[in-house]
Amino acid sequence: MSVATNSQGVYVMTQALESMPGNDPASGMIRLISEVARSLVDSPEIVSVDAISDGEGTTLRLKVAASDLGKVIGRQGRTARSLRTILSAASMKLKHRFSLDIIEDELVTDASEAHAE
Repeated sequence: MSVATNSQGVYVMTQALESMPGNDPASGMIRLISEVARSLVDSPEIVSVDAISDGEGTTLRLKVAASDLGKVIGRQGRTARSLRTILSAASMKLKHRFSLDIIEDELVTDASEAHAE
């Protein structure tokens, strides 16, 4: 999947989220969430997304630096809610249930620590 901007600066997806035969449906969703999250944060190199399968679906765990947690959650959780809405819409197309957990990366508590390494 790739994301591009049109002439008005609006982000548009240039490739549909479809699972290819034999591919795990979670791989496309991981790419989707990680690309959106990387565009929101100050430390995109710290962003990681893990997929955890359970009986009914897949939980995606989005990890960001502590300093970027507020940017991903947003005021009153609006950004997080929007991420979950995008995930839900894409889930319907794939006919697989996905949920999103946003967690602080315990290993990196400050973005300056990540740049020092």
